[in-house]
Parts: sequence; structure tokens; C-alpha cells
Amino acid sequence: MGGCFSKPKPVELKIEVVLPEKERGKEELSASGKGSPRAYQGNGTARHFHTEERLPAPHPYAGTQDCVEAAVCHVKDLENGQMREVELGWGKVLLVKENGEFHALGHKCPHYGAPLVKGVLSRGRVRCPWHGACFNISTGDLEDFPGLDSLHKFQVKIEKEKVYVWASKQALQLQRRTKVMAKCISPSAGHSGSTNVLIVGAGAAGLVCAETLRQEGFSDRIVLCTLDRHLPYDRPKLSKPTCDPGLALPSLGPRASVAKWNSGCLALSQVGCILQSLDAQPEQLALRPKEFFRAYGIEVLTEAQVVTVDVRNKKVVFKDGFKLEYNKLLLAPGSSPKTLSCKGKEVENVFTIRTPEDANRVVRLARGRNAVVVGAGFLGMEVAAYLTEKAHSVSVVELEETPFRRFLGERVGRALMKMFENNRVKFYMQTEVSELRAQEGKLKEVVLKSSKVVRADVCVVGIGAVPATGFLRQSGISLDSRGFIPVNKMMQTNIPGVFAAGDAVTFPLAWRNNRKVNIPHWQMAHAQGRVAAQNMLAQEAEISTVPYLWTAMFGKSLRYAGYGEGFDDVIIQGDLEELKFVAFYTKGDEVIAVASMNYDPIVSKVAEVLASGRAIRKREVEEPPGTGKAWRPQDRGRPQAGHNGEPRGDMMNDMVSPWPSLSLSPSKRLFLLHSKYVCPVLPVDRSEFSPPQPRACP
Repeated sequence: MGGCFSKPKPVELKIEVVLPEKERGKEELSASGKGSPRAYQGNGTARHFHTEERLPAPHPYAGTQDCVEAAVCHVKDLENGQMREVELGWGKVLLVKENGEFHALGHKCPHYGAPLVKGVLSRGRVRCPWHGACFNISTGDLEDFPGLDSLHKFQVKIEKEKVYVWASKQALQLQRRTKVMAKCISPSAGHSGSTNVLIVGAGAAGLVCAETLRQEGFSDRIVLCTLDRHLPYDRPKLSKPTCDPGLALPSLGPRASVAKWNSGCLALSQVGCILQSLDAQPEQLALRPKEFFRAYGIEVLTEAQVVTVDVRNKKVVFKDGFKLEYNKLLLAPGSSPKTLSCKGKEVENVFTIRTPEDANRVVRLARGRNAVVVGAGFLGMEVAAYLTEKAHSVSVVELEETPFRRFLGERVGRALMKMFENNRVKFYMQTEVSELRAQEGKLKEVVLKSSKVVRADVCVVGIGAVPATGFLRQSGISLDSRGFIPVNKMMQTNIPGVFAAGDAVTFPLAWRNNRKVNIPHWQMAHAQGRVAAQNMLAQEAEISTVPYLWTAMFGKSLRYAGYGEGFDDVIIQGDLEELKFVAFYTKGDEVIAVASMNYDPIVSKVAEVLASGRAIRKREVEEPPGTGKAWRPQDRGRPQAGHNGEPRGDMMNDMVSPWPSLSLSPSKRLFLLHSKYVCPVLPVDRSEFSPPQPRACP
């Protein structure tokens, strides 16, 4: 089977990590969610917010007093740095051993349900193998994105050399825990003309900003405004059909109670799971139900377009004339898709995909008919892949020689192009659209500059986007020559009290020497929204996350971490023809990005190395340890010499696991991820362990 269901052969990699000349002076702030009393300026009045103003913490096992306790292993069954899924009868738990201590957590990532046992354990946290979210093993708290929710944390005790886990039956069936948040103690009276925090844009950055403020104890008014008619939704799912099993859909629907959502009493089986696609409905994509926003006093203004920002008087004006004063402002307007400028651009059935309605119309019109996709980037290729199951024909028009060429390189692009051709997608490369021809006002043909004419009943345009910042041109807020909002590491603009985040910003990327970059990734928007919220509360947080993205096509997932713009070489390991490979993107002597298919969790491992502030050198991914030749697929499984010329017999090379391991010489292993790796799940003789026993919750 392909995609995430296949178990690839291990790739052996040698990576040397070199300490930077100057260690970071400040650790990245975690989102542990425990707010402390703080002073904050609310609409001109200094106020103090205390922990007692938060919503009362729901009982972690609300709705039931039944718990289960079981001996799950012997203390010697796990070494430090190992993880294992253990069964408690009512569900599984992720058991982790680090620094001699055992921790028990929810075993699936709340984002899309990835098995965390196949992730990466490092620096007191576990990183998801699919999309890179990180969770603190001591608390279960979400520390890096994507996703909104944390893991349940279960009690562990040691008795007579056995490890016991104690958990709620109900919590065992869940994959998510929403952090406790503050109440809003100054709700608006109707549409009041002032707010403490105004957030323009309700994507990932805007929503995470609002939630972080509440998690940190902020209890004044928050207003979130959006051009969309919907509450915040998971925009990547508009075009990313997933091959990941157990895809979580955190939308409760109109009949679900917010009390159940807040207390974590809805299992994923109750919420629903689907293969996300172009015909997903808005309520299926919702990141939070409307009851959530009502409960935590986060006001959402839909179909609300800001046309003017007056930074001197701290006021915004909406298209309908409504005016709103603010104390702190977050700008997260996102981007607007580029459109075609050719002859006939006004004909019907030509779309950009921005909303669920756009996506739904494309699928409806493409069924059994001819579809043309203009642009072979991520959006265009995802749409083309999905439409092959719906349309009579699918054609892709692209100006470059190969898809993804600038992002993934020529060789990877050609391998992916071949996969599409094998699924009956026709490519027209190194050309562009010169005319759209209509019959009775509706699209019938796409004429290319190469003089070819392609039959088309529907056309999807995916040729990039521009920052949606036109309304800021006369505001005094700085924009660069391309229309992006420059911010510093704290997501602050040139105007005090005004922050910006998401697709419309450029910011200094810490591990690329603070180079100013624009990274329009869903995961990055989450992180920027959190940093902006923390700095509204004067916490002096800085953006330091490693960019991480993914795509899914024909049941195969591609992961990518880092920032590869300007790469000058690509080191491929694995088999491109079989689409089981790792690609390292290098600039000079340094690895700056990595992409993989069917080699989880290698991308998460590299992301964790980069997040630690260490460098991966090009030579370490070109040659296997102790040899002077390039790594070859046929070398897999052969005994390799260690750094002293002797055959290697260390733990990393003796592992029997379907997942790849980073193979290091013993002298270098200490530096990489603090010697913490994903380890195989080994069978345990359970005959001596007691079965799960019901117990009352404390």
C-alpha cells in the first residue's frame, strides 16, 4: 500500500550537528497555559487579572467517576528516551521514559490523529511524525503547532519494579484536551464601539492569538473580524485530501454542547472522521464550534471588511461604516489569490479556491467533465489530484519545466509529475494561458500560448497569492515593496501596540541568520499568532519555530521542514521512482530544508535538530559513516564500518523498525537530539501484570 500505510525500508543517515558559536540566551517560551496575575491596560484603565477570574477548570474526567489502573510494563522494559503504546483496556496510552522518569500521555496527536509513538522524543517533548506539532511530556501541553489542543496527561506510579498507569476510561477514548481559559468579564453591550484587542483576520494566526490571550488569563474584550461568512475553519482541508488514517474532525455540529467540548467529553468517534476534500462542508471544517466562542467571550464579526486603520486614534473603519476603537491590534488579513489577466478572464466557471463554497462549486461542475488547473504549485496539484476521481479529464498548465521545481527541485518534481501522469493527468509545461473561450457565457476551451487548445468545462487558477494589505496603504503601518507587513521577532510592526502575523508578514527567521522571509504556512501562522498574543501581554516572546508543511496526493503524503529558498543542491536518499525518499536541500555546506515521502518521521527528526539551534552539514548526508562513497539504496542492510573501522553494533543500527533511524558514529550521537530517538515497540510478556482494574477517580 502507498502513502502513510506503507512501511518503508530504513534509510541510514549520518548527521553531524555542530553547536552554533553563540547559544541562544533565551529559551523558547512554551504554551503551558498557566497564566499569572498581570497588569494590563484596558481601554485606558489599568486593570489586574488574576487566576480566579478564569473559567473554573472542568473535572478532567467529567461525566464519569470510573477510572482504570493497570500494570503496563516492567521498569526495565524501556530505556531512557524510548516511547511505547500500552493498552489499558479502554484505550491506549503513550508511555514515555526520560531521565529515569515515566510519563503517560494521550497516544494520538489532536491535530489529525497521528500515532505519536512513531514521532520524535527530544528535549522533554514529543514531536508528531505527520505535521510536526510538539507536546510537553510532563504536562501534555501543546508547545509547537499545528493544532489547537493538548494531550491528556495520566498518572504513573512504580510498585515492585512494575509501571502502573491510572486513567479515566473516558479520557482514554479522547485525543484532545482544551486548555483552561479565562472568562471575559467585560462583555460588549450590543456592538460597543471599543474593544481591548481587535484581531483583523480569523485564520490560524487570529484564532490562536485570541485563544492564547484567554489561556494566559486575559479577561477583557476580544473582537475577531473576518471577510468570511464562516467561523474560523481549517483552510488547508479545502484542497488536501489526506492519506493519514484516523483524521480528526474537531467540529461538533449545532447540537453538541459546549460543556462536552470544554471538558473533553467527545471522543473522535463521536465527532466524525472524513477524508478531507474539495467537497467538505463548512461545518465539517470548523476549528471551533460557535458555542466555544460564546463561552470564552471571543466575539466574531463575519463578513466584516476593514477599509481604514487610523493608528493615531487607534480606530478601524469597516466597509459598512461601523467604527471600532482598540487598544491592541493584530493584523492577520492573509492573502488574496492571483487571477488570470488573459482575454476572456470574465467567463463563467473559472475559479480561485478561497472558501468552501469555491471548492464545492469546482467539484460539482467537474463531475464527469473536463477540468483544467492553471499552476503546478501545492494548491494546483492538490486540486488536480482530487479531481482525477471526479472529472472526465484533468489537465495542468504550468510555466515551469516541472511541478514544484522552485520548491522541491527538478528531480523530486519530475518524480511527482510521473505519479500524476500515471493517474491520467495531462501536463502542458513551459506555457501559459492566452485566452479563455466561452460558449453561451460558460467556459469551453483554454487556449495556450503554445497554440494548443484544451477542452475545459471548469478551470481552477492556482498561480500564487498577494498579501491582502491594500487597506493599510494610507495607515502609516509599514509595507514593503510587495505589500507585506514587516515585523520583528515579537511580531510587532513599526507602530506601538500593532502586531501582525500570518501569510501577509515578513519576519526574521532565527535559524537562517534572521533573514527576513515570508512563509505562508498554516503551521507558521499558528506560531506567529501565539507570539503576538504573548507580546500583547508584555511577555517578550520571540518567534523561533521551524517551518513545517505537508501535502497529500493520491494517498501519499509529502512532509517538508525548514526554509529551502535559494538551495544550491539536493541530496536524495532512497528511491525516487518508488516515491520512498528523503531529499536534503543544501546551501553551501549547510542543510537548510528536508522533504520526504514514506520515510516518517525523518522530517520531524530534522525539524527537531534545527529547532535545537544546531546545524546539519552537507557532508553528513552525502556519505554513510566510515566510508568515502555516497550512500546507495543497495547498501541498505549491509554491515557498515564505524568511525574506528570496526563493524557497528550500536542500538541505532541494531534497531528492527519500519521507521528510519539516523545512523551516527558513537562520538557524534551525543549531540543529536540528546540521544533520544524513536525506538521500536517491542513485545512484552504480560502474564505477570495485572489486568486493568476499575477505580474511583480522586
